[in-house]
Amino acid sequence: MSIDTACSETPGTAALQRTASATADKPTVDTERPRIAYIMSRFPKLTETFVLFEMLAVERHGARVEVFPLLRARNSATHPEGAGVWKKFTELFRRPETTAVMHPEAAPLVQRAHFAPLLGWAIVAANLHFAARAPARYFATLGKLIRANLGSMNFLLGGLVLFPKMVHFAREMTRLDVTHIHAHFANHPAAAAYVIHRLTGIPYSFTAHGADLQVDQHMLREKVAAAKYVIAISQDNRRLIEQVCGPAAATRVRIVRCGVDTGVFRHADDNDPGDELVGRRSNELRIVCVGTLYEVKGHRYLIEACRLLRDRQVPFHCQLVGDGPMRDELQRQVDRAELGSQVKFLGKRTRQEIADLLQRCDVLAAPSVLTPEGRREGIPVVLMEAMASGLPVVASNLSGIPELVEHERTGLLVAPRDATALADALARLSADENLRRRLGAEARRKVTEEFNLDRNAGRLLEYFTEYTP
Repeated sequence: MSIDTACSETPGTAALQRTASATADKPTVDTERPRIAYIMSRFPKLTETFVLFEMLAVERHGARVEVFPLLRARNSATHPEGAGVWKKFTELFRRPETTAVMHPEAAPLVQRAHFAPLLGWAIVAANLHFAARAPARYFATLGKLIRANLGSMNFLLGGLVLFPKMVHFAREMTRLDVTHIHAHFANHPAAAAYVIHRLTGIPYSFTAHGADLQVDQHMLREKVAAAKYVIAISQDNRRLIEQVCGPAAATRVRIVRCGVDTGVFRHADDNDPGDELVGRRSNELRIVCVGTLYEVKGHRYLIEACRLLRDRQVPFHCQLVGDGPMRDELQRQVDRAELGSQVKFLGKRTRQEIADLLQRCDVLAAPSVLTPEGRREGIPVVLMEAMASGLPVVASNLSGIPELVEHERTGLLVAPRDATALADALARLSADENLRRRLGAEARRKVTEEFNLDRNAGRLLEYFTEYTP
């Protein structure tokens, strides 16, 4: 189906008015502020700080954000990142193993978030409501969701399981007078925004990040065609969207970088000009790597690079922040290399804890890789956080990363899966303090100018509220 055909099938203003008038009494709402509904896969999710702090920044710019998570984040034996379809499905019905860890800033949004079960009386009522009042649109939307995802077990099964909840969200958003929907990630959240738009006429946009866009493009054409805007975090993502969806998609795609708070992530010298280089108490190179412990992050190549540094007698200490399915495997690699005294696993940390840790380190490594399944990162937010903190970074020359890390200017780039090149770059930074200072200063300048959270959130809100006929 062409993009133009897909656009012609979306409901107009009249359909929205009919749906709104058919709903139950609405609660009292703030009519002076635009109401933006955010959809994400899981909330509150510790590793997705960019979603949380973007919502808070959008509210600071004058909007009211309503949070509609498809699932409530929790700690269990299954790590959704990279998990198979069956593991994701069965995880829905398992009891959490521990209390979920969240950033303290998420608490107010969690209290008012619109969590919902997979099935319940309110969800049944919403589906009966739309099936009775707009049966053609209800069943056509369900049919479109099924047909567009044939060939993708992940998208098809997820869409069918979540469809009743999506319909419930459609009714709730109409009751709340939501003016715009924004979904984070091009997979299930964007599908939910598409379904809600088809049922209510509320315009939507979605942000495409990394693996959500690059691994599976089922239904991408339909999602792009019906969206008011598509937000790409990189030129690399924009090219892929246009390649899959055709030249007409270019009119909808806008590049808005993920951003970080440059007040929270700052160079130590900002507050104490007399400080020495951040964390520099000895001749040890203090390396940090932040990210969920799964394949796409490339931790095994960093550990191998650490072994090479040890063999070259380069003094260093490496800290790995995060948890994930590869924890045991990576620990065994450390043990085999006899690196236990130099490579430490710190587990999960909050944003403030990470900000404090970056102040005490010399370099951040982000050895991202392309996995056999096609997963790869877009632009890791942790690179922005480290660069805002004035740290030099070593990262993989992959995806949209070179748009942030300009080789020899704002950081050093190495080939993915090349532990020797990674060790060479780290050894070079260890030996050259002036290089660390120069790269760190340029890195902070780059983030401040292009990856500023507050400025980019303001741009997003302009797109959300911009009138389009």
